Amino acid sequence: MKKFLALFFLLFGFAAAQAQVPDTTKQLDQKFLDSLQRTINLDSVDVLPQALDIKGWLLLNESIMNELGGAVDNMYNFKFETAEKQFKSLRRRYPKHPMPYFLLGLSNWWKMVPSNINDSRFDAPFLAYMDTTITLAEDLYDKDKKNLEAAFFLSAANGFGARLHSERKNWRKAAVMANRSLDYLQKSRKANGLSDEFLFGEALFNYYAVWIHENYKMLRPILYFFPKGNKQLGLRQLQQVAFNGFYTGTEAKFFLMKIYANETNNGPAAMALSQYLASTYPDNPYFQRFYARMAFTQGNLTLTEQASLQILEKIKQRAFGYEAISGRYASFYLGYVNQHKNNDLAKAKAYYQQCISFAEQSGEKESGYYISSFLNLARISDKEKNVKQAKQYYEKVVDLAESKSDAEKEAKAYLKKNKRVNQ
Repeated sequence: MKKFLALFFLLFGFAAAQAQVPDTTKQLDQKFLDSLQRTINLDSVDVLPQALDIKGWLLLNESIMNELGGAVDNMYNFKFETAEKQFKSLRRRYPKHPMPYFLLGLSNWWKMVPSNINDSRFDAPFLAYMDTTITLAEDLYDKDKKNLEAAFFLSAANGFGARLHSERKNWRKAAVMANRSLDYLQKSRKANGLSDEFLFGEALFNYYAVWIHENYKMLRPILYFFPKGNKQLGLRQLQQVAFNGFYTGTEAKFFLMKIYANETNNGPAAMALSQYLASTYPDNPYFQRFYARMAFTQGNLTLTEQASLQILEKIKQRAFGYEAISGRYASFYLGYVNQHKNNDLAKAKAYYQQCISFAEQSGEKESGYYISSFLNLARISDKEKNVKQAKQYYEKVVDLAESKSDAEKEAKAYLKKNKRVNQ
């Protein structure tokens, strides 16, 4: 149930797409991104709505866009104090509009993202800002049912609130807010033709409604009561928002990156987008570790090593958001690089041990990197002819690995072969 709620509660975010590429990521595949952009089906946008009074809509205000471009950049680059000063300045000028409160809530949301939303320190301010967003948006919508910007914020704030409540296992609150989010999403979609910002929510719904149907058979009876999705349309809509949205462009890239990496097996596209996000927001720990992951899975060990060392350095500096989860990724990659590329087994062992320590700190003992660290330590110990130590590591693998997995089979075979050694 938690996975269903966490995936189905639509996440609406804001970000700007200005990029400053540091020297360490000049390999950014801009040609690939350009070719991807050319594949966008622009016909997926709805017809422009008629007879809408958009006066007072901050989402469509160009001066506000120009003002907030730097603020959302700072937020996504984890310069929260600077970003929030600008959001609060907007709040002073528009105290009755939901937008500044939503942005302040979003800022607190991203403080939780590196921990995979496990860090509860920011729950209270996040929920308070989203509640205020909902209250103010309801006031606007009650006064004017054609205020689709208000409907947008009602859908967005309820969606984010539902997601957090699902993470905290507050199922009743999550279900109520999810239902409200979907209701207002259907209302706000009439404004899709005005701006790609409005299209973002529908894109996520179209994609994930089908994705959940495909991956969670037990939930299909529940999905019967929801509107039908369209996975391919949702993907095209996300592509369109990624390259044309002002506020939602980076968030759409974020979702596309994960879809390409985890769902469509499009490694080159995921790599290009991860490079873009990592180079645009060099202090965002989530983007940095995803970039390191993509470099690793694409076999570019030079970039993997470079990105991973930078992550560990920022952990050492206690940069915000750089904690055990990112350390687990980076340490494992550096262990692998030193084992297979640099042929420095001493460093490899140290990094694998560090990965194990980070995984234990973050409570991720079932993660693949945790198990693989023991497996590689066992292999290194065997290579160094330290059979006793190798057996100890392989015994950990047997305890941790899934039944009949390759790791378990390797460990059991080694232990059987060396049963009488050093006993």
